[in-house]
Amino acid sequence: MSVFERTFKRAMGLWSDGDTLLLSNLYHLHRFNNTLGAGQDADGYDGLYAPRLSHIAGDIDVHDLALGADGKPVFINALFSCLATVSDTHSFKPLWRPSFISDLQPEDRCHLNGLALKDGSPAYVTAISSTNVTEGWRDHRQSGGVVIDIESNEIIGQGFSMPHSPRWHNGKLWLANSGTGEFCWVDLASGKFEPVAFCPGYVRGVAFHGNCAILGLSRP
Repeated sequence: MSVFERTFKRAMGLWSDGDTLLLSNLYHLHRFNNTLGAGQDADGYDGLYAPRLSHIAGDIDVHDLALGADGKPVFINALFSCLATVSDTHSFKPLWRPSFISDLQPEDRCHLNGLALKDGSPAYVTAISSTNVTEGWRDHRQSGGVVIDIESNEIIGQGFSMPHSPRWHNGKLWLANSGTGEFCWVDLASGKFEPVAFCPGYVRGVAFHGNCAILGLSRP
C-alpha cells in the first residue's frame, strides 16, 4: 500500500463507486473522477482521482453522502435534520426529513448522521435521537439512537447509543453502535440489533469488501 495525504478542513463524508469519489468537508462537497480507463495505469497506480467539481453548501454539517440515481450527490444534512441534495441557487435542496422533525431549521435537532443505500437508492438513516428541539440529541446519547426507514418514514429500530454509518450488505442492515463500540446488524422485523464485534474506539465509517467489514475508529 502506498499512502500520501491531501488535506481538507474537517473532512466528513466519503463515498466511491470506483469511478467517482465524493467528499464533504467544512463548506464544500467535492467530486473527483478516476481519470484512468480499464487496463490503464499511472506510474503503477490503477486509479487516479482528479478533482472535477465542488459545490458550496456552507457549514451545514454534511455527514454520509452518496451519488443519487440522477447523478447528483445525496447527503445527510445534520444541521437541518434532513436528507438533501445540491442546489444551483441555495446551500441545499431538501429531499426528506424524519416525521418527528416539524420544520427545517439550523438547529441539529436529532443529529441525523448516517445513510444506507439499497439497490442504489437511499433506504435507511440513523439519528442519535428522535428529538425535535435545538440540539435535543445531546441529552439522549446513551440509548436514544434510532434507525428510520426512509420510504415509510417509520422508526424501525431504537435503543442505540449514537449509531452511525448504516450499510445494506448481503441482505442485512449493518451499523456502528458507536457509543458502546459495537458493530452490529439490525433485525428489521423486530427492530433488535445483534452485536457482531467489539471495537476499542469510537466507530465511524463502515465499508464492505466481499465478506469483510472495514471500520474506521478514533480513540475512545
